Amino acid sequence: MKNKISDLRDHMFSALERLSNEDLDPEQIEKEIQRAMAISEVGKVIVASAKTEVDFMRLTRKKTSDFIPEESTAKFLENSNAVEKPKYDLKSNGQTE
Repeated sequence: MKNKISDLRDHMFSALERLSNEDLDPEQIEKEIQRAMAISEVGKVIVASAKTEVDFMRLTRKKTSDFIPEESTAKFLENSNAVEKPKYDLKSNGQTE
């Protein structure tokens, strides 16, 4: 997969830098605002997807995925306190607590 979560961060910071350009005229500013809003909306979907993927990685103890590289997750997953106890126990068909 070509894109990583770090690419999203780069796009968002680029949009922020364009918005802070004081040489833009009002029409250009409006165009950058619309572009930044679009990037933000798409970014929200990507982040929600990444959160779901991280939850899956926690539950399966996978250390990598196509979207989130191992160097980003290995240290986090090594910490046993980072893995939350499931709120629902599938084996007993009921709550764990």
